[in-house]
Amino acid sequence: MSALIDVDQLRTFIAIVETGSFTKAAEVVHKTQSAVSMQMKRLEERLGKPVFARDGRASKLTEDGERLLDYARRIIKLNVDALAAFDDKELSGRVRLGLPDDYADRYLPEIMARFSRAYPGVELTVLCQPSVDLVELIDANELDLAIITDCGSSRASEAFRRERLLWVTSNRHSTHLEEPLPLALGRPSCGWRRAAIECLETIGRPHHIAYTSANAGAVAAAVLSGLAVSIFPESGLRPGMRVLSPADGFPELPACRVGLIRNPHESLSLADALAEHIISSLDNLSEAARAAE
Repeated sequence: MSALIDVDQLRTFIAIVETGSFTKAAEVVHKTQSAVSMQMKRLEERLGKPVFARDGRASKLTEDGERLLDYARRIIKLNVDALAAFDDKELSGRVRLGLPDDYADRYLPEIMARFSRAYPGVELTVLCQPSVDLVELIDANELDLAIITDCGSSRASEAFRRERLLWVTSNRHSTHLEEPLPLALGRPSCGWRRAAIECLETIGRPHHIAYTSANAGAVAAAVLSGLAVSIFPESGLRPGMRVLSPADGFPELPACRVGLIRNPHESLSLADALAEHIISSLDNLSEAARAAE
């Protein structure tokens, strides 16, 4: 029988991916940096392929490393699930979840309902902030888990959902015909804002930012009152919104990916349990993969 992959090596591998460096990963897994390097050397020897390529000071995954990451996360999750299945103690305590407010509107009711039924003794603390702020809060050890929009930042996320981004206007107004086009968008750091502006600049459509807010409700209010055009994910569409298509002069936007990031400073069984409920409730990437088989 072939030798199995060491689970501890996979845990260290994931820590390197999530923190972006061997040094930070060593702190997470409570090992010396040399021990972390040795673990990755042995893992690569076991696979017969390199999983990291040095990119300056950063540790960038190779193509084989990308393939391994999905397996590694599933193996670690199964390991946690197996131990939990034989643990007679009921989970209790507090878990801190962060997510943008528009995701809270759409996703949180189902997440909270399922999680509270499974773990009635757990206190769920929820904080709503933009994705860029949530990444900082995770790194500062102020959150255990966060649902974010994966905008290609250096912080790796565990993507589980893909959604179309759509141009929207009020179905009672003709705001989309105005010149220059008034826009209601997130803060300058928002990836969706950058995508919208880049699309308009590509087609040479004059525009101006009329309203800026990190709050999805405020942006929706500007759209529904006929004051501006904006972009929303497909699941975030609200009654009274009209989707604008290329036939209206609005080019297609790139799809967005929704992902999870976990606290790199400590691993909590509560956070793992909550992550499982989030993915099982909202995952559409694995569904698409199964449909393509």
